[in-house]
This record gives sequence, C-alpha cells and structure tokens, in this order.
Amino acid sequence: MAGILVTGSSRGIGAAIREQLESRNVRVIGHGTIAHDEQTIGANLADPAAPALLWNEALDRAGGEIDVLVNNAGLFEASALDRSDIEWLDAWEDTLRINLSAAAQLSRFAVLHWLERGARAGFKGGRIVHIASRAGHRGDSPAHWHYAAAKGGMLAMHKTIARQYAAQGISSFAVTPGFTDTAMAGDYLASRGGPDLLADIPLGRVAEPEEIANIAVYCALDAPESMTGATIDANGASYVR
Repeated sequence: MAGILVTGSSRGIGAAIREQLESRNVRVIGHGTIAHDEQTIGANLADPAAPALLWNEALDRAGGEIDVLVNNAGLFEASALDRSDIEWLDAWEDTLRINLSAAAQLSRFAVLHWLERGARAGFKGGRIVHIASRAGHRGDSPAHWHYAAAKGGMLAMHKTIARQYAAQGISSFAVTPGFTDTAMAGDYLASRGGPDLLADIPLGRVAEPEEIANIAVYCALDAPESMTGATIDANGASYVR
C-alpha cells in the first residue's frame, strides 16, 4: 500500500486511527493544524487553500500515490442561537469549512487521483473513510446547528461518491460516532450535564477513541468492496436506524 492520509491525526479519534494503522505496518501521512512531528503535515483547514496544499504535500511524501483518505479533522464549538448575526454566521462558516468543505476538497482530489491511476495497469482501487457523526442523522443541540448540518452534508457526499465511482474501483465508507471520550467532546459533555447525559445512551457510557478507530481501520484496510456506501453507527444505541 502506497500511503494513507489521515486528517486531524494529532489527537482523539484521529490519533487512535493513526496508531492502529501504523501497527499494521501501513505508511501514514498525518495532519494537524500545526505539525507536531516530522510525520505530520501542518495545515489550517479553515483556510480554503489549505486542502490543496495538504493533498499535494501528502502525495509528495507518499511517492506520488495515496491509496486511502481518512476525513477525520473536525471542529466542534458551540454557537448560541442568540449571538450577534455576524458571530453566529462566522461560527457557521468556520464549522462548515473545516468539517465539510475541506473534506469535500480532499475527497475530490483523491477521486481525481484514483481515476487517473485507474487508467494504468495494476491499480487496485482507492478508499475514503469519512468520520461523520450521529448528529448527521438525529441533529444536535440548539448551539450546534452548524455541526449537525456539516455532518449531514458529509454523509450525503459519502453516498454520492460510493454510488458514482464504485465501478472505477473507488470505495467510500462512513462512520457515525455518538459521544466519544475525546478532548473535542469534553466541554460539550460537561455543558450538557456530564453523567446525566449518559441516561440517553443505553450502553451507559460514551465510546472510546480506540473503538471508533477499530471501525475506521477496518473500512480503510479490510472491508469488502461490496460494503461501499455503508454508514456504520457507533453510538451505544442512543440512535438506532
């Protein structure tokens, strides 16, 4: 395998995905807003130019071929409904830029890359794994309209990619975690009552990053091609479709 690009790999779910992939002896190109080590590319995905720069640098580091893209980077910040118009809109646009538009740009670059490689003998296909959210199905809090909208958009994009490019050997998978024990979700859990929030989760606990990583790595490396288009829930039965 040529290489796997994992966005948002410096912490939380992304770090767990990277660790598990590397334990499988896969070459991982990591990403963070700031490069914390030599294996990580620094790129602020709030900048519209950043996804192209990230993709090109990752492609160069991977020797010109990337086999898997994991769209994991995300922004999860509350935006109260009664904020000023400009503050609310700025938060909306920042969240959609990082959680959806940047993922869409990277997915587009990946699909174009694989379509070009597909014209050559020996191409075995490419895969995208989208780390979406339960919020994309059931919505979220009054302060997280933007987050739910972005994740819902990611799921629609995932389905479109799966349906349109399966015949060219390109697969798309989505994972929809519920609450997960990461730094990103910590403040939210506290703001929503902490332990009281667990009453909405039949399992009685939130997921661990390693659990979500298990699913993402399976999709990236092991899932059969016939699973393309699948969305895998991991929310402790707090939302059952």
